[in-house]
Amino acid sequence: MLRLYDFHESGNGYKVRLLLAQLGLDYGWTDLDIMHGASRTPEFLRLNPNGRIPLLVLEDGRTLAESNAILFHLARDTAFWPEDPFEQARVLQWMFFEQYSHEPYIAVLRHWHLAGTLDDHRHELEDRRARGEAALDVMECHLEDHAFFVGERYSIADIALYAYTHVAEEGGFDLSSRSVLRAWLERVAAQPDHVSITDLPPRQL
Repeated sequence: MLRLYDFHESGNGYKVRLLLAQLGLDYGWTDLDIMHGASRTPEFLRLNPNGRIPLLVLEDGRTLAESNAILFHLARDTAFWPEDPFEQARVLQWMFFEQYSHEPYIAVLRHWHLAGTLDDHRHELEDRRARGEAALDVMECHLEDHAFFVGERYSIADIALYAYTHVAEEGGFDLSSRSVLRAWLERVAAQPDHVSITDLPPRQL
């Protein structure tokens, strides 16, 4: 059985939980309190020397880290990964965008809000907020002419971007004026077998 090491508040972990649910895959789930060093123990570092979640352990014992790499591995040969090579590259384009232009700003501000450490990062707030808004602008512009990010159908590009966008307001981002983006969030949430970030997997280890 697959096993996912995760933290329940993590959007990166949620990406994987969402895809696993929509693929109907059974897996065991271990929630690590990363706020108190649970991903830095010798036991976990043997599995992932980078000390980060999510981490997927395959049935044969091999491990795979980095949320978007896990999405790619799970989505191959499914409806969540396009067949056309150019569309495959476009999916990767948006997943790289998520990790480099979106997550470092939207997810980080959310983390600081939830952890109560905003005051410790006062000198970074304006820049990170501006870069987060810029990422949301890019998404809104693309979605004005597209129902989903690639090929007019739901894919792991949407999952990757949905994870932290749908909770962006927890980081202080106001989505109320972004009607196009909010409509896309609703389309993603309406997909079959959707689970929320607060839905914990049934098989907890």
